Amino acid sequence: MKYDAIVIGAGHNGLVCAAYLGRAGLRTLVLEAREAVGGMADLALTVGRLSPTVARELGLRRHGLRLVQPEVRVFAPQPDGRGLTLWGDAALTARELADNPLVEGEDADRYATVDGELRAIARSLGPVLSRIPPDFSWTTTRAAMRAAAGVARSDERLWHFMPMAVRDLLEGWFESDALRAAVAARGLLYTALGPRMPGTSGVLLTDAASSNSGLAGQSVFARGGPAAVSAALADAVREDGGEIRTAARVIHVKRTGDRTTGVVLEGGEEVDANVVVSNLDPKTTLLDLLEPEAIGPRLSWRAANIRQAGATASVTFTLRALPVFPAAYDDGRRLRGRILIAPSTRYLDLAMRPSRYGASAEQPLLEMTIPSLVDESQLPSGAGQVARVVAQATAFEADAKAIGDVVTRTLDQFAPGFAELVTDRKVFTPRDIQREYGAAGGHPMHAEVALDQWFEWRPMHGLGGYRMPLDGLYLCGSGAHPGGGVTGAPGRLAAARIVGDLKKGRLKVAA
Repeated sequence: MKYDAIVIGAGHNGLVCAAYLGRAGLRTLVLEAREAVGGMADLALTVGRLSPTVARELGLRRHGLRLVQPEVRVFAPQPDGRGLTLWGDAALTARELADNPLVEGEDADRYATVDGELRAIARSLGPVLSRIPPDFSWTTTRAAMRAAAGVARSDERLWHFMPMAVRDLLEGWFESDALRAAVAARGLLYTALGPRMPGTSGVLLTDAASSNSGLAGQSVFARGGPAAVSAALADAVREDGGEIRTAARVIHVKRTGDRTTGVVLEGGEEVDANVVVSNLDPKTTLLDLLEPEAIGPRLSWRAANIRQAGATASVTFTLRALPVFPAAYDDGRRLRGRILIAPSTRYLDLAMRPSRYGASAEQPLLEMTIPSLVDESQLPSGAGQVARVVAQATAFEADAKAIGDVVTRTLDQFAPGFAELVTDRKVFTPRDIQREYGAAGGHPMHAEVALDQWFEWRPMHGLGGYRMPLDGLYLCGSGAHPGGGVTGAPGRLAAARIVGDLKKGRLKVAA
């Protein structure tokens, strides 16, 4: 059977893209190398950036998805037993900050105002993230610049803040170092960037725009874990006639001249389609699935220089009991959101500095969630809790046991006795992520999220609109605009591009 479209990879963006293609009437097949759908979404701590538009249009609630939003957003402990809490309610946060010895000057009084300012700037970024990027080629630069500026015209501060270092941005807002660090960490997570590096404010603003959150960020959980999002998306694919095959690894994209004709699976099976959509990272898509003569030496060289070296490890702990953080004194209420080990901006700087040299931090930046506190289905058998942690900076070649030991030791400094609670742990280093999920470099976002790999330059200039070098070949994963996280936005926009190309006659599907 010849399909209209084949999607390579059943990560969440691949499933989103396939579901939209099915809704548009295309006979769609999803091919997944692993035994289960979901991809790197399995490693996500929260799912608060999942696009409400995607969830509504694909009927994910009807397919069983249930989301939980605790009132707390982030708890940031200090090694001396103190800490601060950022709630979803900015007024409540401000009242608590006013009595917190870690908070200096007028920061408590300014908090709600700055929160509103960040939300306003993020709203201006929203239209940029929800549209297909214009083509910034030399023939269309003027029109493209007008289009890009038009969607963000409502707040000129956006263009000032996006290139800034997140440390500089927060120093302009707050005096309290602990508060600065608690917010600034969002500009560094899942990157190899430090707080003094340009563009990290853009990472923070993108996160705020994607999650409709202010200074505190989001802390939304899916009942059943991230796999529940993937299961709902898979049901949405099947609802419109789409097929999903697991344990089906694609090793090559077929072509006739400059046009895609299908794929070849490991083992030699060929599947035909005039549209092929890759949910793999851009480097793998261009350099592994296509032969060199298909893209030429210059594009091959450019693709090889896409920066996608991961610096993030994932650690899952099974614990005997809830860890005790001295400043979390309310029976786990403050631990239901994100727990952030980033006590100061200096700590952030030192934690991320090793990523410049491909090394691991001795005192890493950590973000932890305890999903079993908000979702009983994730409780381990018997008593105890499950904790999930992202840790950086982590070297690609890092030893998993050594990273697990560093993370355990660091958490023990902030929650005394944590190490004694651990009954089991599972560690994924960047190398493990590459091996298990096929992401070159082990980057959980498929490519670094710096400004030079953002918008029309994601994954690189000339390929920012989801179209790849062959007619009929597209990119729909986190390496495409608007980037990573469990959003579904790249998958939705890639599908829109494909359907638009079909309507304009650029493509033909099977008769």
